[in-house]
Amino acid sequence: MSKHVLVLSDVREGKLRNVSFESIAAAKLAADGGQVTAAVFGSYAKDLAQPLSQYGADRVIAVTSSELDQYTTDVYFQAFKKVIEHVNPDVIFTGHTSVGKDLCPRIAAHLGYGLISDCIHVEVKDGKIVFTRPIYAGKAFVKKVVKDGVIFATIRPNNIPRNEPDMSRTPNVEELKVDLEPDSLRTLVKNIVKKSSGGVDLSEASVVVSGGRGMKSEDGFKILYELAGVLGGAVGASRGACDSGYCDYALQIGQTGKVVTPDLYIACGISGAIQHLAGMSNSKVIVAINKDPEAPIFQVADYGIVGDLFEVVPLLTEEFRQLLNDQS
Repeated sequence: MSKHVLVLSDVREGKLRNVSFESIAAAKLAADGGQVTAAVFGSYAKDLAQPLSQYGADRVIAVTSSELDQYTTDVYFQAFKKVIEHVNPDVIFTGHTSVGKDLCPRIAAHLGYGLISDCIHVEVKDGKIVFTRPIYAGKAFVKKVVKDGVIFATIRPNNIPRNEPDMSRTPNVEELKVDLEPDSLRTLVKNIVKKSSGGVDLSEASVVVSGGRGMKSEDGFKILYELAGVLGGAVGASRGACDSGYCDYALQIGQTGKVVTPDLYIACGISGAIQHLAGMSNSKVIVAINKDPEAPIFQVADYGIVGDLFEVVPLLTEEFRQLLNDQS
């Protein structure tokens, strides 16, 4: 039975994040021949309709208020609620990002919907949408089906492949005006100051090079940035490295940090505590570099290198650089 699926696009600095296209791919599966509507917020919303259409959205709802250029809970809550009431979908998808994790439980509770969060797989069986999500810090997986009411789910980035874009598609855009209630707006973003990472978004990177306490210092991370730069990846860290002051907590991967699912995860000087494994164990290929052959990280690694990371990582960097240069 076909369904009408609504996708809330995830935008950062006026650009669509990859998880928006992954959510559309999941929506196309869930719709089972029905309509997929993508909602996008901000003064630049209509400019983003074209790629949303090319990746599979049948209709784009653009809420072009400039007050939605920066995410705040209050304004997005009002706008998203208005869009849901306007579209009246059977299914709602968003990315399991900082925005999705903050906004979706509020919307679900307010509208009386259930919410399946952090889904890594979507399929249709016997006319019902089946969601797969990790439990117990990623040590097990559970399949869930919503039997009644609106189906609401968040999609973990880097798990559902996005569709190939159809460049011939032209967007069907509807601009929706949302009257925001000033009295209910408790937060106003005046300015955003952020540390410049100069690299790839950690949560969406296809390659992550991560360091632990074995990096020994902030300077130790320099070799990881060099390797990540050659591979076009991002640098992450264990909580131990962050607690030791070797890097910023924005790089933390684990149960109390970011959850990543890259194609390649290189763990350098990381012992493999269960809290860290919860944030990266679903990576497609895991390479562990550690001088301790008994380190728990080797139990989940596809490939292991026992050795001094300060010798191994520079060698890997040079080999990858040479290999990529030969291919180009």
